[in-house]
Amino acid sequence: MNYKELLVNYPLVRKLSILQVIAYFGAWFSNVAIYTMLVEFNSSAFAISVVTAMHFIPAIIIAPLSGTIIDRFKIKPLMLTLLSTELVMTLLFLTIDSKEEIWLLLIFIFIRMSSASIFFSAEMTLLPKIVSGDVLKKTNEIHSIIWSFSYAFGMAISGVVVNYFGVKTAIILDALFFILAIIVFFNIDFKVEIVHTKEKILSMIKGGFVYIKNNKFVLHLLILHASVGLTAFDTLVTLLAKNEYKYVIAVPLSIGITNALRALALMVGPFIITNWVNKDRLTVLFIFQGFAIVLWGMFQFDFYLALIMVFLTGFTTTTIWSITYAFIQERVEHKYLGRVISYNDMIFMLSNVLTTLFIGVLADIIPLSFITIILGIAFFFVAFYYKKVILPFL
Repeated sequence: MNYKELLVNYPLVRKLSILQVIAYFGAWFSNVAIYTMLVEFNSSAFAISVVTAMHFIPAIIIAPLSGTIIDRFKIKPLMLTLLSTELVMTLLFLTIDSKEEIWLLLIFIFIRMSSASIFFSAEMTLLPKIVSGDVLKKTNEIHSIIWSFSYAFGMAISGVVVNYFGVKTAIILDALFFILAIIVFFNIDFKVEIVHTKEKILSMIKGGFVYIKNNKFVLHLLILHASVGLTAFDTLVTLLAKNEYKYVIAVPLSIGITNALRALALMVGPFIITNWVNKDRLTVLFIFQGFAIVLWGMFQFDFYLALIMVFLTGFTTTTIWSITYAFIQERVEHKYLGRVISYNDMIFMLSNVLTTLFIGVLADIIPLSFITIILGIAFFFVAFYYKKVILPFL
């Protein structure tokens, strides 16, 4: 079954995909605006890395609670509430006017990303109850392709909007997309039976951790999926624009174009390699990912050559993310799925945060190119870990 046939045969997947296009597309407007705002405030490398990390930290902190919320409450009212919260926090970004208010920005980002994290986990918990097997893998790929498409065009257009019309305009457009997403989601009818437990919340949290503890292979899969967090390049891209490329191109355009080109690769890659990839060939993808990042580090001295390498860094990432996520979805009992998916997001986001802070701390000590090369080499170790520890048991 190809992507088109999947969307035709599974109406709920199609409707959720349309929702994703709208919600994700709008979200990237405020991201470019936020990073541009930080540059305009002349923020330090560490401050930029902290704001970037705050996009990931909520998923780490609230994961135990979010999993129980997903497994306990009705999914549609829950997801509508989460989208509405994201809308309100986005509008509050408009109140940030100076460097001294970055602490307030961090609070708004925390609340917005907490809602986004629970929304994402709820959706990824829903998918295995609709599809399974190779269809589930392709559904994950569709989700990731939409994310990449929205990221590519959202970032590119946002860079232009921010550059010519300003930060506030981009944030307002972001809010309008969230309003449209709420309208679309309100009209989606869930024809899927979802069993919600009445177990006490603390007991559910403990049960989720005990399940992972007693299923060591699931824990290995969570760690494997978290390796994708090593590609959390937002801080790196922002610092390159701020310190290196501002002499070549405007900062918002540099951030927008770089992220857009990488996201384009995230979108194109699965169409080319999805039918070739399987669990035995996944090792090759990890190695390719590592080489691509190393090459990007080596060519960062030139903005235009770096763009080519940035494209390569995104070419296999979507497929790696999709197949490793499917490994988890298929090997967890449905009773624990919401909690395990949330804990997975917690570990994944922790990987993103550590990568982001790693970049922010070392940026004042060693060149950004060296930092990039170190991240690329890390994927060679991931390839070894997958082949020796995980693959024999799949």
